[in-house]
Amino acid sequence: MADNDPVNDLAPLLSPEGRALLDEVRDTDPARELAVATRLRREHPAELVSAALGQARLRQRAAVKFGAEDAGRMFFTPNGVEQSTRASVAAYRARRMAELGVTSVADLCCGIGGDAIALARAGIRVLAVDRDPQTAAAARANADALGLAGLIEVREADVTDVDTAGFDAVFVDPARRGGRGRIFDPEAYSPPLSWAVSAARRAPRAAALKIAPGIPHEAIPEDAEAEWISDGGDVKEAVLWFGTEPAAVRATLLPGPRTLLSRGLPDPEVRPPGRYLYEPDGAVIRAHLVAEVAEQVGGGLLDATIAYVTADALHPTPYATAYEITDHLPFNLKKLKALLRERRVGTLTVKKRGSAVEPEELRRKVKPQGPHAATVFLTRVAGAPAMLIGHPA
Repeated sequence: MADNDPVNDLAPLLSPEGRALLDEVRDTDPARELAVATRLRREHPAELVSAALGQARLRQRAAVKFGAEDAGRMFFTPNGVEQSTRASVAAYRARRMAELGVTSVADLCCGIGGDAIALARAGIRVLAVDRDPQTAAAARANADALGLAGLIEVREADVTDVDTAGFDAVFVDPARRGGRGRIFDPEAYSPPLSWAVSAARRAPRAAALKIAPGIPHEAIPEDAEAEWISDGGDVKEAVLWFGTEPAAVRATLLPGPRTLLSRGLPDPEVRPPGRYLYEPDGAVIRAHLVAEVAEQVGGGLLDATIAYVTADALHPTPYATAYEITDHLPFNLKKLKALLRERRVGTLTVKKRGSAVEPEELRRKVKPQGPHAATVFLTRVAGAPAMLIGHPA
């Protein structure tokens, strides 16, 4: 559904009748939506009922990112729910801004205002800019709904026309999706990364540019710090920071936060499988900091091209999940099936790197049955297809 669909027009929902209707449909079960809509249309305009029920669905989806309390008061567009920053990530970034001494930020491409809300809650004055009328309306309504209108000014405009000279810092979240899906070329972002970098360099104190986690490291400007952020083990975003430490690379894990900094270590040596396998967090892998984890645990790589670390001893680290390995075999489905039957494994977690075998396909073929659980890693050991079986340490 497009954001400019009449159903997503927020104005009727901001009226007293609209707000009352939103409260009434707040916890509507999707299975009962048709019956609820039929009943409500006897008392309210059909378009208003559709808008309220649509907003209720969006709020339910947004609760994962914003928490039920905030999401239940906020206003969303479909794209806004999909593309907005998770609240925990936005709050972390806002804290970094505050620690850098930032008191005012121009939030360019603000979307429905998730980052502006986090910045304002950190005590920072925000100019939030978006060129889409419905999106800007949602950002304005959210600032008001959360009691932050005194710190957040929302402006409907093209960010390239906005003068940011009166602000300590800028935050830019370019659109990274087009009509054909995700955009991988940073110069195809809207606005292009080169424009965002120019705006960042003009900021008096600091700047942060949100980029795709898969950005090639060679595309990162030399005067920027690059940070990859994961939340609960899932990589959420990468950020280019200006006004911090140039050329620094870091991986930050939430909750925490816990931050691993690059020390420029050489690639770890390849070595035979030890008793433990370490699976680095995705942010660590994206930031190319596997060597730092390998040094922490006294380990090496199973294969020069794969980010699995192996070691003989258990050294707990927040930057990788450790598994105790019980078996190391060349890849062979018949042997794996026999071993799992012998161990009475019915719950099988399948992880893979460097293998063409799909986890669901493997489960279907080995048919695990029994009361026990195990993890199998489909990977390469020194270039050869292999299976490592174990369990979380």
